Amino acid sequence: MEHPRYKIALIVGAGEGLSASLARLFAAEGIRVALAARKIEKLGALCTETGAKAYACNATEPDDVERLFGLVEREIGTPDLVVYNASARARGPFVELVPAEVANAIAVSAYGGFLVAQQAAGRMLPNKHGAILFTGASASVKGYAQSAPFAMGKFALRGLAQSMARELSPQGIHVAHFVIDGGIRSTVRTEPADRPDSMLDPDAIAASYWNVLQQPRSAWSWELELRPWVEKF
Repeated sequence: MEHPRYKIALIVGAGEGLSASLARLFAAEGIRVALAARKIEKLGALCTETGAKAYACNATEPDDVERLFGLVEREIGTPDLVVYNASARARGPFVELVPAEVANAIAVSAYGGFLVAQQAAGRMLPNKHGAILFTGASASVKGYAQSAPFAMGKFALRGLAQSMARELSPQGIHVAHFVIDGGIRSTVRTEPADRPDSMLDPDAIAASYWNVLQQPRSAWSWELELRPWVEKF
């Protein structure tokens, strides 16, 4: 049974936590890594650790995204594995939400995913090989009170992923969406001692992404839900 092989990964919306775990895992598997974020100063240590190269990019700007892919191609190579991990929130009572903040939340969570995926798919289709992964949330399937903008963006991202999977899977592109249903553990956000494993370990999430990437084409997943034991369905 043949497993897919990837050479160059681009993670958009990079930072600490899940993106860092993915970068470390991909690098350990021999994949060259490019990281993209609005502010790349925070990525210095991760680049040193993984050998990754960082690129400044506003994922909601078509010209920025096109420029990003061009730079990665010239300096590293054409990505055959792309992860969209960016999102934005605007919280508050529905009638008090600021329209501009809502528009930004939707743009970062969903429109940016479209822009990145379109650039990625256009480069993968000639080779009929590649993977595009989207990081979703519980808000992808459940709208919470005072969190309408996040739900709007994440619902849209899930719809994008499902539509892409139906269209691109027959052409050799593995599209997958991950519903991260729970809080992700970090250095500043840890679970209480009496509730071990009540938060998602970013390394464990990354391992699940990798497991999906290793699926043979005859049994691809388009969506995977991940949650700690404390979360309700």
